Amino acid sequence: MTMAEPGITLTDDDRRAVGRWAADCAERVLPLFEARAPGDSRPREAIAGIRAYAHGDMRKGPLRPLASAALAAAREAGDPVATAAARAAAYAAASPYVHDLVSPQQVNHVFATALRQAQARELAAGGDPGAGDEEIRWAVEHASPEVRAVVRRFPSGAHVRTRLGALHRRLDAGLRVSPPR
Repeated sequence: MTMAEPGITLTDDDRRAVGRWAADCAERVLPLFEARAPGDSRPREAIAGIRAYAHGDMRKGPLRPLASAALAAAREAGDPVATAAARAAAYAAASPYVHDLVSPQQVNHVFATALRQAQARELAAGGDPGAGDEEIRWAVEHASPEVRAVVRRFPSGAHVRTRLGALHRRLDAGLRVSPPR
C-alpha cells in the first residue's frame, strides 16, 4: 500500500472520540489564552463546537470556520503562550477532519491538540520542560481506548529534533501501548 492509498477505517464514532479527547486537552490550557487575551472568545467557541460535535449535537461542517477563527486568534495574540493555547483549541475543532489515509502525517492531526497543550503549559512555566512533559503524561492517561485504537491504525510520524518533536515522541509512544489496569 502506498502512502496515498486509503486503507484506514475511521468511523464517526472514532472521530467523536478523538474530538472529545482533543477538547479535554485544549480546555486545560484555555485559561492561559483567556488571561492573555481577555474578551477573545474564538478559542472557547472552537472548543464548544468540538464538544457539540463529539456529543452528536453538530455535524462537522461548522467546525472548519470555528477552527479557522481560533487560528486567527492565535496569529493575533502576540504572546507565545496565548498562541499555543489558541492553536490547541483550533486543532481540537479540526480533529474530525483527519483523513483515513495510511500516512504518518494523519496521526499528526490527532496529536496536534495535545502537543500545543503541552507547549502552552511549558511556555507558561518559563520554558520548564517538566511542565510540558506533565501535560503529555496527562494527555496519554486521559486518552480513551478508542483514541488509542485510532492512533494504532496510523504509522508513526517522523520525529524532528526539536522540543516539540520530543513531546511528539512521548505522546506517540504513550498512546500506542495499552494503559495499565
